[in-house]
Order: sequence, then structure tokens, then C-alpha cells
Amino acid sequence: MSLFLIIALPFLGALLPGLMYQAGRQSCFLVTFLVTACAAIGLATHAPAVLAGEVVTASLSWLPQLGLNVNLFLDPLGLMFAGLILGIGMLIILYARFYLSRDDNMGAFFTYLLLFQGAMVGIVLSDNILMLLIFWELTSLSSFLLIGFWKHLPEGRQGARMALTVTGMGGLAMIGGMLLLGQIVGSYDLTVILENRELIQASPLYLPALILILLGCFTKSAQFPFHFWLPHAMAAPTPVSAYLHSATMVKAGLFLMARMWPVLSGTEIWIVLVCSAGLITMVLGALIAIFKNDLKALLAFSTVSHLGLITFLLGTGTSFGAMAAVFHILNHASFKAALFMSAGIVDHAVHTRDMTRLGGLRRLMPITFAIATLAALSMAGIPLLNGFLSKEMMLEEALHTTLFGSSYLVAAVATLGALFSAAYSFRFIAHTFLGKERNDYPAKPHDPEFGLWISPALLIIPVIAIGVAPFLAEPFVRTVTQAVIGSAAEMPSAHIKLWHGFVPALGMSAIAVVGGLLLLAAFGPLARLWAATPRPEAKDIFDRIIAAAVGLAGLVSERLHNGSFTRYAAVFVTAVVAIGAHAWFTGTDGAPAREMLPITPVGFAGWLMLMIATGFLVTVHRNRLAVLILMGIIGLMVSVGFNYFSAPDLALTQISVEVVTIVLLLLALNFMPNSTPKESTILHRSRDIVVSVVAGLAAAGLIYSILMSDFPIASIADYHLANSYKGGGGTNVVNVILVDFRGFDTFGEIIVLGIAALVIYALTEALMSGPVRARLLNRGYEEERAGDAHPLMMVVLTRVLMPVVLLVGVYIFLRGHNEPGGGFVAGLVVAIAVVMQYMASGFAWADKRQRYHYHGIIGAGVLCAGLTGIGAWFAGAPFLSSAFGYFRIPPMEKFELATAMGFDLGVFLAVVGAVMLSLESFSRLGRRAGIEESEHAMDIDPSRDEPKTETET
Repeated sequence: MSLFLIIALPFLGALLPGLMYQAGRQSCFLVTFLVTACAAIGLATHAPAVLAGEVVTASLSWLPQLGLNVNLFLDPLGLMFAGLILGIGMLIILYARFYLSRDDNMGAFFTYLLLFQGAMVGIVLSDNILMLLIFWELTSLSSFLLIGFWKHLPEGRQGARMALTVTGMGGLAMIGGMLLLGQIVGSYDLTVILENRELIQASPLYLPALILILLGCFTKSAQFPFHFWLPHAMAAPTPVSAYLHSATMVKAGLFLMARMWPVLSGTEIWIVLVCSAGLITMVLGALIAIFKNDLKALLAFSTVSHLGLITFLLGTGTSFGAMAAVFHILNHASFKAALFMSAGIVDHAVHTRDMTRLGGLRRLMPITFAIATLAALSMAGIPLLNGFLSKEMMLEEALHTTLFGSSYLVAAVATLGALFSAAYSFRFIAHTFLGKERNDYPAKPHDPEFGLWISPALLIIPVIAIGVAPFLAEPFVRTVTQAVIGSAAEMPSAHIKLWHGFVPALGMSAIAVVGGLLLLAAFGPLARLWAATPRPEAKDIFDRIIAAAVGLAGLVSERLHNGSFTRYAAVFVTAVVAIGAHAWFTGTDGAPAREMLPITPVGFAGWLMLMIATGFLVTVHRNRLAVLILMGIIGLMVSVGFNYFSAPDLALTQISVEVVTIVLLLLALNFMPNSTPKESTILHRSRDIVVSVVAGLAAAGLIYSILMSDFPIASIADYHLANSYKGGGGTNVVNVILVDFRGFDTFGEIIVLGIAALVIYALTEALMSGPVRARLLNRGYEEERAGDAHPLMMVVLTRVLMPVVLLVGVYIFLRGHNEPGGGFVAGLVVAIAVVMQYMASGFAWADKRQRYHYHGIIGAGVLCAGLTGIGAWFAGAPFLSSAFGYFRIPPMEKFELATAMGFDLGVFLAVVGAVMLSLESFSRLGRRAGIEESEHAMDIDPSRDEPKTETET
């Protein structure tokens, strides 16, 4: 199975649970389980080759010039993590089927779970760091949905926000670090980066890249001081907690540290940062876990501690440390998932997770007791269970690690962390299952049905099997370790064995176990001392930081975003002018390279009219009608200017846009006061005048400099001129650019145009159903109006001109590929013709004769343009590539046909539909306000004037 398909399966499968929700819980479960199983089977097909030393790759070139390639690779490290994600994922899905209540939306839950699963698999199989970053952020988003699945719980919502905030901020930091790595190496492919250890560590960018990447890893894997978010994620349903804490979310940071180990580890700063964070996290998490009464809280902080243990092992920078880290990742995934599921079973049966209300469950829930006890003893590091083996390897590595010049510090801290770990593991067993049976359980304890305990029971199999026969796991662990440390590094000579003799690590382990039992025996007074000891609460600190940040953001927003457009414009224009002035005075702009063209009387007159109209507009800007008239004059003069400078396409488009815009704005004026209120003081107006004059002079200076300079011969304009006919089949370069060279831009623009028209339609719908409608009806439109609302002369003239204008529109459309014109201008011309019908005869008359809804016309235009672009794929060309040819149909002369005509037709329809939908929106608003007459007010049918019969009367 392709690696692409293995990643795609969870994402595609995420659609199924929601669709199957109505079919029942069993259907949701089955489709989710089968999707995960198919991905796991696909992964398993590559396992023999990967374990034999091959690296499975898959590649898809996207934007190679920018280093954006969709590259995947599967090595032993990726195989281990993907196997954990999919393998434990199947058990979690089975467990969730029986854990979730009938009130829970199982379709939504499994959809979120599959999205999260796909993002995690994408992380471990990515060979491009930019793609890895995308999957990294997807895990944060999808875990947010999972943690906050129980929306009715405030702690669930807060835990989801906290997880997203912390991991999201770390992800932003990691983006910067990864980009720096790509900059150092010159490639964003992981396989290339991993081959350049010396180059990376010798670069001055190594330190900032390392710190930024470690921030991303530490936040995702809940390392100190970012550990606080993980315990609050326990508010999620237990299947989510078991999945996130054992095989997925929190292991993502560990995976990335292991993946980047060959190029980032081994330096002094790596050892100090990673070892210190790991040791502090291990001890602090274990200490807090001892005194937690909630089963899931205890397990959550134990996860924090074990993540610190693995981080410490990776931080040592030795191959033995890497081997111990790999081994403990496997062991921790098995016993921790089983423990969380066991806690969920207790909660499910007894209706509480509070250990002060539990105890004595060993006889009442024997199956759960056996599973949880074996898993907890493995977590404590008891022999004949897998946790003992990796814990002993950790202690052995700690003995040989020097930190801050001390060879005993790490060993002492590691032993203390192992002691605390044993203490909370023993407490989990003793205070939940041992002791006397109680008579005040919230619900009668009982072992659950088979479907709920089979998943943790299956996870206990590797806990015992590896603990008793470690040689079963050693070959795989050594293979994965080689992938972590790289082919250039030597594998450690040590072997994973149950008995190494009376070595110091065994003594440290014994101290930890005995110390854990002693702590459990003294738990009562120690708990009271812990409760009385003042200590900072990470959640409160986080809440205060967030509150302060929100307050600061609100203060800044209130000062900068007060709703004043003039303030926004002044700040923006001032900043642009200041930056431009700096560039101007520090740049290398030379003397003019050409002479000015002569100023003709016509050109001077047009410029003068433009300046006068602009000056009048500024003076009378409060009178909306005068402003509209002056805007029309300015637009007309700009159109004349385009034509004067040999840009007829722009001139034609500009004048068409001006007509349509002015008409629509005239309609909008019906619903607005005649003048704008006086809002600015003299001081503000003086400021605006200064800013606008300076900005205008700056723009004029820039334009003058550009026009008086010589540009390189090989410019983009030369390319378009040379390839317009040869590549696009048209001599009108502007139109060929729009429908061919930059067709994708045009395609996006017509979509935006259609969306804008739909938004106007939606807004008018809202206006007509709200309080604004009442204000419109009370604006005095009932007063006597001109009886000749639709002059007969205008009605007759527009209907005579309609077919002529339509013919002109078709002509402009057909000639656009070689002469000024095209779909956009033709659409505007036709829209003007239809607008004139509405203006002359009224909305009701025109709307009655409109056969097709304008929504459909917009959609047809976008669809037509899109299908034209897709058609290029069938010819093996990129999207929106055009083809053309010459044909002869007697008795006609030879003529050209281009596929771009289909795209241009889409532009035409989208423009007509958008303009007319906007007009229709205003007109409907006017009718509702009583401005528009009845649908017969302008009909010139002579039959209307015939006398009515008595019956009709």
C-alpha cells in the first residue's frame, strides 16, 4: 500500500462515522475500526522490508523551486510510531464503542479521532519538514476537538483551550526553528537535513534553531515548564486520555527529538537543555502524582513524569540513552494505555475516580484488578514486567551521565524520580483495589462487559511477554535505535536482559521500590503536609497570563481599532510614506534616463479636469449625491487617460465599471441620508490634509522616477508580448493574460465577485426581516411622489436599445482574444443593458420576465470557468492551460477557436450574475420599503388601457 494512502485513509475515513451516525453506534464503530485496520495492514505490508534495512519512500513534486515537495519515508523509527498510533488506535476504538454512553455523539467522536490519527501518522511519515509542520498543527487542532468533546463540562472546554494555546504557541516556535534548519542546509527534506550534522552544528543559526525546535517538542510533550496543560486534558473522555497519553499526542515531541537526534544532539547545550528539562519534569511530575486523588489526574502526572524520563534519555546524547528511550517509549505505551482504560472502567462501574471513595475493589472487580495491577507494577519498575527493564536501563545511563560538572547529580535525581514513580504506582493499586470493601460506593462495583476490558487486557500481553522474555523485543529495539542515532553512529554493545548481575542500577532500582513502599506507608501525614505547603499553581499562573494578554490586546485594540476609518488610513499611509521615504533617501535612484514627452493641450485639459473634480470632491465630500457625480467624472477622466496612454482594454473596462458602479450607488442612496454627519474636528482634518498631500507627492515622485528610468530588456512584459499569440493564440495581450497566463487569478476573482454579490443579497435579506425594515417603512415614502415614475420615452428607448446592446456585448465578447474586449467587459455591457431595463420599467416588471435566478447565473459562470480549466487535465496540461486552432466552415473564412472562450464565458456569466444580483438586492429592499410601484406600473402593453368590464371592476 502506498504511504500516501496510509496517511489519507484516516482523513478520508473521517467522513464515514458522521454519515453512518443515523445507522447506529455499531455502524460508526465498524467503519472507524475498519479504516484504522486497513491503514495498519497497509503499514504492515512494508514492515518486512523496513526491518530488513530498506527505507520505503514516496514522493510527489509540488513546488520544487520553493522546496515544497510532498515527500514521505518509512524507516524503523517511523514504523514503530505509526504502528503504535494505528495498533493502539484500534484498541482505543474498540474500547470507546463500549465506553461512550448513548447520549454521546459517537459519529462526531470517531470523526475527530480519525482526523487526529491521520495527523499523527502524517507527522511520523513526513520527509519534508514543512509538511510535517502542517500535520503538527493538525494534531493540535484535532486534539482540541477531542479534549473538549464533552462540551457541557467547563473543565473540558478549559482543558481544550489550554492544550491548544500551549501546543499552538510551541508549534509557532518550532516553525521558526525548522525554517532555520532548512536555511542552513538549503533543503526542507528531512533525509537531506539528517545527513548534514557537521554543517548544522557549525552554523551560527544552530542555537536559535535548537531552542525553537525544543520549544515545540517540550510544549507538545509537556516538559517543564509547559507540563501543566497535560493533566487538564484529562477532562476528555477516557478513550481520548488513553490515546493521547500513551501513543500519540504527547509522543509527538519525543518522536521529533528522536528524529532530529542525529543532527541536533551531542552538543553541550543540547545535553544541558534536554537533560535538565527531562530530569525536572520526571521528578516534579512524579511528586505531584503521588498526592492526586483522582485516578486520571494521578495517571496524567505520571505520564508527565515518564515523558521527562524519556526526554532525559534522549538528552544524554549517547547511543545507549537513545536505545533506552526507544525501549521505554514502547513499554510506556502499553502499560499506560492499559492503566487509563482501567481507570475508565472503574469510573464507568463505580461512578467515581476519587480514590478517597474507592478501595476494596479487588474482589468486586477481579478482572479490572488484575489488569490494572500488572500495568501499575510495570510502571513502578517491578521485575518480570517490561517497565522494569527500561527503568533499569535509565538508571544505568544516569550513572554515566555528567551534568553541571557533577557525576552524581543525575544518578541521584533519577533514583528519586524512580522512587516517586514507584510510590504513586503502589498508591494506585492500594487505594483503589486493596483494603476493605466499602458500603458507600456511588454505584455497585462490577467488572464490565467483555468489550470494555478486552483492549487493556490485550495490552498486558506485551507487558508480561517483554518483561519475561526481553529477547523478543531486543532486535526490534536495536533496529529502531539505529534509525534514531543514524547509520554513522555505533550501536551500544549492551543487551536487554532480565539479569545483569548485582550492578549499581539494580541497587538504585531496589532503593526506588523500597522507598516507594515507605512513602505509601507514610502517605497520611505526608498528604497533610503536602496540602498545607504553599506552592504555585501552574493553572492559576496560566490563567493570569492569559487574562493579562487578553487585557493588553483589548487595550491596544481599543486605542488602534476604534472604528475610525480615517485613523486607520492615516496610520497606514503614514507608515507607508515613512518606509518609502527611508528607501528613497537611502536608495540609488539616479538621474532621469530619458526626456519627458511633450505636454499636449488635450492631455493638459484632461489632467486639469481630473484635478478640479478631485478638489471639488474633497470640498463637498459630505454631500453624497455630489460626491457620486464627481466620482463619475473622475472615473471618466481616468478612462480617457488609459485610452490616451494606449490602453484601450483598461479604458473600456474602467468606463463600464464606472457606469455599473454609479447606477448601483444611486440605488443605494435611496436608503441613506443626503449628507454624511460631521465627524472630524479641524485638527483632524488638518492632519488628514497633511498626510494626504505628503502621500500624494510621494506617489507622484515614485511614478515620475519609474517613468523616467530604463527597465531591463528581459522583463515580464516582454515575455507576455512574445508569447501571447504563440502560447495563447491571441494578439490582445491583456485578455490572454487574464484567461491564460494568469487564469487562476481571474478564476479566484470571479469567485470572490460572486461571493460579494451573495453577501449583499444575504445582508438585504437580514435588513428586510429586522428592525431596519420598520425604519425604512417610516421614512416618509408614503408622501406624494412623481406620478411618472417610469417615463414612457425612457421605457421605449431602453427596450429598443436592449437587443442592440446585447449584440454589442456579444461582439465585444467574441473579439476580446485579439482586440480590446473580452468576457469581463462584455459582462459589464450586458449588465448595463439589463440595469437600464430595471431603471426604466421598474424592478417588478423586469423581475417578472427574468427566467433564470442570478444565483444560478453566478454558479454557472464559476462552473463553466472551472470545467474549462479541468479540461486541460485530460490533455495532460496544467489546470487552465488553453489550446487553440484554426478552422474553416464554408462559406465562412478560416477563423480561430480557443478553449479560453469557455473560460471567458464563465467570467461573462459571473459578472452579469453578480451585478444583477446586487441590483436585485437593492430593488427588493426598495420594494419592501414602499419605494417601488406595483409590477404593472410601467407596462406599455396597449391592452392595459382597454376599459374594464363591470365584472372586472
